[in-house]
Amino acid sequence: MRFQLIDAAKREFPVQRPCKVLDVSPSGYFAWKDRPASRRQREDLVLLAHVRSASSLSHETYGSPRMTHELREQGLVAGRRRVVRLMRENGLRARQPRRFRRTTDSQHAFPVAPNRLDQDFTAAAPDEKWGADLSYIWTREGWLYLAVVIDLYARRVVGWATGDRLHKELALTDLQRAVVMRRSAAGLLHHSDRGTQCCSKDY
Repeated sequence: MRFQLIDAAKREFPVQRPCKVLDVSPSGYFAWKDRPASRRQREDLVLLAHVRSASSLSHETYGSPRMTHELREQGLVAGRRRVVRLMRENGLRARQPRRFRRTTDSQHAFPVAPNRLDQDFTAAAPDEKWGADLSYIWTREGWLYLAVVIDLYARRVVGWATGDRLHKELALTDLQRAVVMRRSAAGLLHHSDRGTQCCSKDY
Protein backbone atom coordinates (compact mmCIF):
# COMPACT_ATOMS: atom_id res chain seq x y z
CA MET A 1 0.00 0.00 0.00
CA ARG A 2 2.86 2.39 0.85
CA PHE A 3 4.51 1.75 -2.51
CA GLN A 4 1.25 2.56 -4.28
CA LEU A 5 1.04 5.86 -2.39
CA ILE A 6 4.59 6.69 -3.41
CA ASP A 7 3.78 5.80 -7.02
CA ALA A 8 0.86 8.21 -6.97
CA ALA A 9 2.85 10.97 -5.21
CA LYS A 10 5.85 10.86 -7.55
CA ARG A 11 3.95 12.95 -10.10
CA GLU A 12 4.27 15.91 -7.75
CA PHE A 13 7.35 15.11 -5.63
CA PRO A 14 10.74 13.47 -6.10
CA VAL A 15 10.57 9.79 -5.17
CA GLN A 16 12.95 10.29 -2.24
CA ARG A 17 10.55 12.62 -0.40
CA PRO A 18 7.48 10.29 -0.10
CA CYS A 19 9.87 7.39 0.59
CA LYS A 20 11.28 9.30 3.56
CA VAL A 21 7.81 10.26 4.84
CA LEU A 22 6.58 6.66 4.62
CA ASP A 23 9.86 5.21 5.95
CA VAL A 24 10.58 3.20 2.80
CA SER A 25 13.89 3.00 0.95
CA PRO A 26 13.94 4.24 -2.66
CA SER A 27 15.60 0.98 -3.69
CA GLY A 28 12.69 -0.95 -2.14
CA TYR A 29 10.23 1.18 -4.11
CA PHE A 30 12.05 0.62 -7.40
CA ALA A 31 12.28 -3.12 -6.72
CA TRP A 32 8.50 -3.14 -6.17
CA LYS A 33 8.00 -1.10 -9.33
CA ASP A 34 9.96 -3.60 -11.46
CA ARG A 35 8.28 -6.63 -9.92
CA PRO A 36 5.59 -8.29 -12.12
CA ALA A 37 2.02 -7.97 -10.84
CA SER A 38 0.86 -10.76 -8.54
CA ARG A 39 -2.14 -12.96 -9.31
CA ARG A 40 -4.26 -11.01 -6.81
CA GLN A 41 -3.22 -7.69 -8.37
CA ARG A 42 -4.20 -8.98 -11.81
CA GLU A 43 -7.56 -10.16 -10.42
CA ASP A 44 -8.03 -6.71 -8.86
CA LEU A 45 -7.49 -5.08 -12.25
CA VAL A 46 -10.15 -7.32 -13.83
CA LEU A 47 -12.60 -6.64 -11.00
CA LEU A 48 -11.85 -2.92 -11.19
CA ALA A 49 -12.75 -2.87 -14.88
CA HIS A 50 -16.12 -4.46 -14.07
CA VAL A 51 -16.65 -2.10 -11.13
CA ARG A 52 -15.96 0.95 -13.33
CA SER A 53 -18.35 -0.37 -15.99
CA ALA A 54 -21.16 -1.07 -13.50
CA SER A 55 -20.62 2.33 -11.87
CA SER A 56 -20.92 4.07 -15.23
CA LEU A 57 -24.02 2.12 -16.30
CA SER A 58 -25.73 2.87 -12.98
CA HIS A 59 -24.94 6.60 -13.33
CA GLU A 60 -22.73 6.25 -10.24
CA THR A 61 -25.61 5.23 -7.98
CA TYR A 62 -24.14 1.88 -6.81
CA GLY A 63 -22.59 1.68 -3.37
CA SER A 64 -20.45 -1.28 -2.30
CA PRO A 65 -23.38 -3.62 -1.32
CA ARG A 66 -25.17 -3.16 -4.65
CA MET A 67 -21.86 -3.31 -6.53
CA THR A 68 -20.91 -6.60 -4.83
CA HIS A 69 -24.29 -8.08 -5.76
CA GLU A 70 -23.91 -6.88 -9.36
CA LEU A 71 -20.44 -8.45 -9.71
CA ARG A 72 -21.68 -11.76 -8.31
CA GLU A 73 -24.61 -11.67 -10.73
CA GLN A 74 -21.99 -11.50 -13.50
CA GLY A 75 -20.35 -14.66 -12.13
CA LEU A 76 -17.35 -12.89 -10.59
CA VAL A 77 -15.88 -13.82 -7.21
CA ALA A 78 -16.08 -10.59 -5.22
CA GLY A 79 -16.10 -10.13 -1.47
CA ARG A 80 -17.67 -7.02 0.05
CA ARG A 81 -14.43 -5.80 1.67
CA ARG A 82 -12.53 -6.22 -1.56
CA VAL A 83 -15.12 -4.20 -3.47
CA VAL A 84 -15.03 -1.50 -0.78
CA ARG A 85 -11.23 -1.31 -1.08
CA LEU A 86 -11.24 -1.13 -4.87
CA MET A 87 -13.91 1.57 -4.90
CA ARG A 88 -12.17 3.61 -2.18
CA GLU A 89 -8.70 3.36 -3.78
CA ASN A 90 -10.07 4.46 -7.15
CA GLY A 91 -12.32 7.25 -5.95
CA LEU A 92 -15.56 5.47 -6.86
CA ARG A 93 -18.52 6.22 -4.65
CA ALA A 94 -22.28 6.21 -4.92
CA ARG A 95 -23.86 9.53 -5.73
CA GLN A 96 -27.31 9.97 -4.30
CA PRO A 97 -29.43 11.36 -7.13
CA ARG A 98 -31.94 14.01 -6.40
CA ARG A 99 -35.08 11.90 -6.06
CA PHE A 100 -37.55 14.71 -6.48
CA ARG A 101 -39.05 15.85 -9.73
CA ARG A 102 -41.71 18.51 -10.01
CA THR A 103 -44.57 17.20 -12.14
CA THR A 104 -47.07 20.03 -11.75
CA ASP A 105 -46.45 23.42 -13.32
CA SER A 106 -49.51 25.57 -12.64
CA GLN A 107 -47.85 28.77 -13.90
CA HIS A 108 -49.18 28.70 -17.46
CA ALA A 109 -51.63 30.49 -19.74
CA PHE A 110 -53.93 27.52 -20.42
CA PRO A 111 -57.53 27.69 -19.14
CA VAL A 112 -58.09 26.03 -15.76
CA ALA A 113 -61.40 24.26 -15.04
CA PRO A 114 -63.13 24.95 -11.71
CA ASN A 115 -62.52 22.49 -8.87
CA ARG A 116 -65.87 20.70 -8.78
CA LEU A 117 -64.54 17.76 -6.76
CA ASP A 118 -63.80 20.09 -3.83
CA GLN A 119 -61.82 17.45 -1.88
CA ASP A 120 -64.75 15.00 -1.83
CA PHE A 121 -63.04 11.79 -2.90
CA THR A 122 -65.99 9.53 -2.13
CA ALA A 123 -68.18 8.05 -4.87
CA ALA A 124 -71.46 6.14 -4.65
CA ALA A 125 -70.97 4.11 -7.84
CA PRO A 126 -68.34 3.17 -10.45
CA ASP A 127 -67.52 5.77 -13.11
CA GLU A 128 -69.02 8.57 -11.07
CA LYS A 129 -65.69 10.25 -10.25
CA TRP A 130 -62.23 9.79 -11.74
CA GLY A 131 -58.99 11.22 -10.43
CA ALA A 132 -55.90 11.68 -12.62
CA ASP A 133 -52.31 12.35 -11.62
CA LEU A 134 -48.73 12.23 -12.88
CA SER A 135 -45.87 10.72 -10.92
CA TYR A 136 -42.29 9.57 -11.47
CA ILE A 137 -40.16 6.53 -10.63
CA TRP A 138 -36.37 6.32 -10.51
CA THR A 139 -34.98 3.38 -12.52
CA ARG A 140 -31.51 2.20 -13.54
CA GLU A 141 -32.04 3.95 -16.88
CA GLY A 142 -33.22 7.28 -15.43
CA TRP A 143 -36.61 8.79 -14.62
CA LEU A 144 -39.77 6.99 -15.72
CA TYR A 145 -42.93 9.09 -15.72
CA LEU A 146 -46.29 7.53 -14.92
CA ALA A 147 -49.74 8.93 -15.65
CA VAL A 148 -52.79 7.24 -14.11
CA VAL A 149 -56.56 7.62 -13.99
CA ILE A 150 -58.25 6.10 -10.94
CA ASP A 151 -61.91 5.38 -10.40
CA LEU A 152 -62.53 6.91 -6.97
CA TYR A 153 -65.33 4.43 -6.19
CA ALA A 154 -63.12 1.34 -6.04
CA ARG A 155 -59.71 3.12 -6.06
CA ARG A 156 -58.97 1.11 -9.18
CA VAL A 157 -56.64 2.18 -11.99
CA VAL A 158 -58.71 2.46 -15.16
CA GLY A 159 -56.11 4.09 -17.40
CA TRP A 160 -52.35 4.45 -17.34
CA ALA A 161 -49.34 5.40 -19.48
CA THR A 162 -45.57 5.59 -19.00
CA GLY A 163 -42.84 7.50 -20.78
CA ASP A 164 -39.36 8.95 -20.41
CA ARG A 165 -40.58 12.54 -20.86
CA LEU A 166 -43.25 14.56 -19.11
CA HIS A 167 -45.50 15.84 -21.92
CA LYS A 168 -49.20 16.18 -22.69
CA GLU A 169 -49.28 12.97 -24.78
CA LEU A 170 -48.59 10.99 -21.60
CA ALA A 171 -51.70 12.42 -19.91
CA LEU A 172 -53.75 12.06 -23.10
CA THR A 173 -52.83 8.39 -23.52
CA ASP A 174 -53.89 7.36 -20.03
CA LEU A 175 -57.18 9.30 -20.35
CA GLN A 176 -57.94 7.73 -23.75
CA ARG A 177 -57.26 4.26 -22.35
CA ALA A 178 -59.62 4.91 -19.44
CA VAL A 179 -62.38 6.11 -21.78
CA VAL A 180 -61.99 3.06 -24.04
CA MET A 181 -61.83 0.61 -21.13
CA ARG A 182 -64.80 1.94 -19.18
CA ARG A 183 -67.04 3.52 -21.86
CA SER A 184 -68.30 5.93 -19.22
CA ALA A 185 -71.68 7.65 -19.49
CA ALA A 186 -72.46 11.35 -19.32
CA GLY A 187 -72.18 12.91 -15.88
CA LEU A 188 -68.76 11.52 -15.02
CA LEU A 189 -66.64 13.99 -13.02
CA HIS A 190 -62.99 13.92 -14.07
CA HIS A 191 -60.53 15.61 -11.70
CA SER A 192 -56.84 16.28 -12.40
CA ASP A 193 -54.17 18.71 -11.27
CA ARG A 194 -53.63 22.09 -12.92
CA GLY A 195 -50.43 21.21 -14.75
CA THR A 196 -49.88 22.06 -18.41
CA GLN A 197 -50.36 18.43 -19.45
CA CYS A 198 -53.97 18.33 -18.18
CA CYS A 199 -54.87 21.90 -19.13
CA SER A 200 -53.85 21.65 -22.78
CA LYS A 201 -56.46 22.18 -25.47
CA ASP A 202 -56.17 18.54 -26.66
CA TYR A 203 -56.78 17.23 -23.14
